[in-house]
Amino acid sequence: MPKPATLPGTEVETEHRTKRQPPYHVVLLNDEDHTYEYVIEMLKELFGHPVEKGYQLAKIVDTKGRVIVCTTSLERAELKRDQIHAYGPDPRITHCKGAMSAELEAAE
Repeated sequence: MPKPATLPGTEVETEHRTKRQPPYHVVLLNDEDHTYEYVIEMLKELFGHPVEKGYQLAKIVDTKGRVIVCTTSLERAELKRDQIHAYGPDPRITHCKGAMSAELEAAE
């Protein structure tokens, strides 16, 4: 389709609509190989959660089996999930072999 003609010096406004990406939850999954201290430290380091919020989230994951620790764009959620998986074992528990698990789920 050809562009409409405009007079020289006429400003043409075009409308751009930015499509928002749907948000995703980063969901931390419970296991019996990590202490509350580990969870609190990890959440503080990776997400900037204060100790009090880290404790509340640790308590929820311990009692409910899962907890949303962050809601963000898909790309950032994937990064945060990968950071949880790479955080390493809990040094307070001798049989702990690795990091906690996390998964993503659509927020809408």
